[in-house]
Amino acid sequence: MAATTKNTQEIDKAKKLNHVPWCEEYEKMISGMLYNSFDPSLNEGRFKARAFAHKFNTWFPDASTHPSEGFDVLATQRLKMLKSIIGHVGDDNIFIEPPFNIDYGCNISLGERFYANFNLTILDCSLVTIGNRCMFGPNVSIFAATHEAEVQSRRDNVEYGRPVVIGDDCWIGGNVVSICFITVLEVSAEL
Repeated sequence: MAATTKNTQEIDKAKKLNHVPWCEEYEKMISGMLYNSFDPSLNEGRFKARAFAHKFNTWFPDASTHPSEGFDVLATQRLKMLKSIIGHVGDDNIFIEPPFNIDYGCNISLGERFYANFNLTILDCSLVTIGNRCMFGPNVSIFAATHEAEVQSRRDNVEYGRPVVIGDDCWIGGNVVSICFITVLEVSAEL
């Protein structure tokens, strides 16, 4: 069920993120309230995310790049692209294999030393926080988005979401789907 009031804690967290399309509907969106998913500012944010994904998923170093330097060139350029859309990037040791698809990107916070294998999808209409030293296998999907069961809200283009939190040192195996509602995964350093 959707929230009926704004969540000031989530809004305060979002104030620390980059590239946020601030507007009334954005604040409702990250608060878990019903929001208009076709608000012009949100449309613009999703358009930027689609443009990012197209570039990220198709970019490769020039054919003249020497193979001994190729991976470094690839990693450096991908990191630069990620920093242009992701809300928080913990350090320069982030590597995501394409394809990588997002709703907004600004609502994603990546901890230090994050790696994701092929085909990561994050529907980040709420805040998605991934801790330090996490690794994802191929075909991982994180869905912070959801809809009411009643058909009218879908007809009205309103939806809501819930935050997803993945703690430090987590390994998420291939083909895992996390569907919104507050998800907290933590792994002890002793394991």
